[in-house]
Amino acid sequence: MAQLLWFRNDLRTNDNPALQFFINQTPLETPAKAIFFVSELQWLAHDWSAIKIDFVKRHAQALVDELAALNIELSIVEVDDFTAQIDYLKSYCEQHDISSVIANSELEYNEVQRDRTCLEQGIPLTLFEADVIVPKGKIVNQSGKMYKVFTPFKKAWLTYVREFGFNYLGNIEAINTTASDESKKTTQSDSLSSKWPLVNVVMDKAIPQFYRDKVTHYKTVRDIPSIKGTSGFSPYLAAGVLSPGYIFNTLLNKFPDILISSDSEEFCWLNEIIWREFYRHLMFDQPRLCKHQCFNEKYHQAMWPYDEKLFTAWCEGKTGYPLVDAAMRQLNQTGWMHNRLRMVVASFLTKHLLIDWRLGEKYFMQHLIDGDLASNNGGWQWASSTGCDAQPYFRIFNPITQSERFDPKGTFIRKYIPELSKIPDKQIHFPHKYIKQQHLSIYWPAIVDHKEARLNALAFYK
Repeated sequence: MAQLLWFRNDLRTNDNPALQFFINQTPLETPAKAIFFVSELQWLAHDWSAIKIDFVKRHAQALVDELAALNIELSIVEVDDFTAQIDYLKSYCEQHDISSVIANSELEYNEVQRDRTCLEQGIPLTLFEADVIVPKGKIVNQSGKMYKVFTPFKKAWLTYVREFGFNYLGNIEAINTTASDESKKTTQSDSLSSKWPLVNVVMDKAIPQFYRDKVTHYKTVRDIPSIKGTSGFSPYLAAGVLSPGYIFNTLLNKFPDILISSDSEEFCWLNEIIWREFYRHLMFDQPRLCKHQCFNEKYHQAMWPYDEKLFTAWCEGKTGYPLVDAAMRQLNQTGWMHNRLRMVVASFLTKHLLIDWRLGEKYFMQHLIDGDLASNNGGWQWASSTGCDAQPYFRIFNPITQSERFDPKGTFIRKYIPELSKIPDKQIHFPHKYIKQQHLSIYWPAIVDHKEARLNALAFYK
């Protein structure tokens, strides 16, 4: 009788409970077997971006050598979808007399249904949890229910960690030195995601540098899109190649008092980690969110107007509001967008254009390298006021004042909209009137008027 290790959204050897259990149960003097499915049709059905798919494939290939250092042979198998995964596994288990298939659970609805079908069809699946710091379902109110507001969730989360700690497994030491050295190679291929280094580089260099040089200024600079003030770790967390436990454990080692220092700069970064936990716990508690339902049920029947020209202008970065347009161009060109700008463009789509948040959610997933269903859904429902602990419907970001506040000299705007490079700083945040007055040969009209759009939004939401 043999065991099979099934990698999914957890392509890592660090802090991987399924891998740790597998190694503890399997004598590694003889080669052990692991599998990872490349299911592009399934990924595309879930709106994965091309850059994320490339990013995941690169890490799967890197993991082959890393696992070889542990005497584990990883097979990368291409099948279309979850149904094909189940069929392949069932046949494999029968042919190789597999007594247990060991894996880490996945949060999303279709993935949960796939695992249930595996068990129903006799695939001996053993699951662990590897995507959160505090186990989902553990942070509940006095009635035993999931918190619906972030702040009390955060307080309960911090209390839980202080009281019970958290389970961080660390790294598994290689038994094959040659293969271990091979796994540390960082050669970059010329691919869609090649500007994003493999996770071993991030763990060795980027994370220590961020905690050493940036986290103490995070609260001050995180909203400035022209500065690299955010961590850039989100693609690695979304792909599961980096665990939240590693991020948190490293932070605690650097700042031991952070759990009781809520007024510190570095706690602002921890707050973002807890927001990620909040959205994952929430989706675990409310699986219907995976089906793109509004958390706030009173918005289920909202009749969102749809104007294809307005939506296309938003997608292409041609709204006439430079900060919005530069942000969308950053997304389209790089597969990533600064977090402050995600809020700005989401507010603009839902409040200024009154376009269904689900269209924006889908567009983000189809273009982001860090597309993650729970975080993306949570962010879009927050911005559109349909979600859990969302911003109130009457809070409507003014894209001009947001630009003046967070990109005062137009540094970010000029990077992605070179057409506006010669517009003066004061006028660059809304150049339409200036361009007309100066008779410039630049076409940059606003597709909606801010004041009018704001009134329309208030009427729509009421």
